[in-house]
Amino acid sequence: MSSLVRHVTIDCADAYALAGFWAEVLNGKVSDDDRPGDPEALVESEGAGLLFIRVPEPKAVKNRVHLDIQPQDRTRDEEVERLLGLGATLVGDHRNPDGTGWATLADPEGNEFCVERSRAEREG
Repeated sequence: MSSLVRHVTIDCADAYALAGFWAEVLNGKVSDDDRPGDPEALVESEGAGLLFIRVPEPKAVKNRVHLDIQPQDRTRDEEVERLLGLGATLVGDHRNPDGTGWATLADPEGNEFCVERSRAEREG
């Protein structure tokens, strides 16, 4: 029997608030068991669960591991705009004139993640 990834765990200052941001990003939901001020919060979504855990130290350097997001029902650029509207910031723009590439964003606590092209864009 092999092991499976149950959650991807992310250290943060405000577990519930950051879980709320990622629930919007992933069209998921924060677990019904979690409340503001809790030391941890779980986002349940299709694909993988994200577990946010409050830690005392702030983020200091670039993430060693990050998430790659692939929009399912919109283009990469539309998704980037949606995420910026949710509170993400653009960290690096690696989009190319021919439509390839990705955008690197940061969530409200500075954790980097990338937005790739949708499947339709890759196939088109």
